Amino acid sequence: MRILITGGAGFLGSHLCDRLLADGHSVIAMDNLITGSTRNIQHLMGREDFRFIKHNVYEYIYIDGPIDAVLNFASPASPSKTAPTGYLQLPIQTMKVGAIGTLNALGVARAKNARFLLASTSEVYGDPLEHPQKETYWGHVDPNGVRSVYDEAKRFAEALTMAYHRTHGVDTRIVRIFNTYGPRMELGDGRVVPNFVGQALRGEPLTVYGDGAQTRSFCYCSDLIDGIVKLLYSNEHDPVNIGNPNELSIKEFAETINRVTGNPGGIQYVADGRTQGDPQQRRPDISRAKTILGWEPKVGLEEGLRETIAYFRTVVPA
Repeated sequence: MRILITGGAGFLGSHLCDRLLADGHSVIAMDNLITGSTRNIQHLMGREDFRFIKHNVYEYIYIDGPIDAVLNFASPASPSKTAPTGYLQLPIQTMKVGAIGTLNALGVARAKNARFLLASTSEVYGDPLEHPQKETYWGHVDPNGVRSVYDEAKRFAEALTMAYHRTHGVDTRIVRIFNTYGPRMELGDGRVVPNFVGQALRGEPLTVYGDGAQTRSFCYCSDLIDGIVKLLYSNEHDPVNIGNPNELSIKEFAETINRVTGNPGGIQYVADGRTQGDPQQRRPDISRAKTILGWEPKVGLEEGLRETIAYFRTVVPA
């Protein structure tokens, strides 16, 4: 296939480029480099089966020649209050890429008679009242809160994707991505993994907001990419959760990071650091992924962390 990946120079987009090229496809990566980086795809430059286009997807998208699949991964994704590339710092751009960008990407899929895969998120569930979260859960989202620019953009993108499927017959898929980590995450993007690993490698205490009792489940990037590709190759149109159901508290996660890195800095608790609407619990129900795709994660937390830490050692200033 000839595949367009929007957000193709980002953390997940670049890993998708690698995987789909390895599967024998040709790939066009499109990115405006606000949150992505050419560093993530530098090793692919010059290949005949790879092309990079710098472009903002909420401007009209034109691609010459046939396209067999469009994977829409363009969006800020960090909820950090301080990271310059987080969606709290780019609220209007986040809404535009989720709405107009998705519209434009769906337009390409329709025009080229291509299958379309939307990268949605566990954030569509908001601060969930159901635990773990199944795809049938409609969510508990504040439509006016500070996080709504991302949550509602993704919820709109899902609705638009299904509208194109039902109205125009576009061959669509929707993946709801839960917390993912691995090499190529941006050190300063404000998410918990780069925050903790960066602090640990500098020998600093890890900053835990609140009492650390809030929970997350972390999926290593290679597992997530495998699930996304299986979904792309499937015939499933309804949303599918992809993530790791092994849940642990942020405090436990910080202790694991310190142990794996040998960091003597310990943990520093900060009372008021959490953003408004930060979910207390987050864990996917992956029953549908197991049944429909034959997928479940394989990489253990410490194994994945060692790979991630090895990457960050190359980018954290000595």
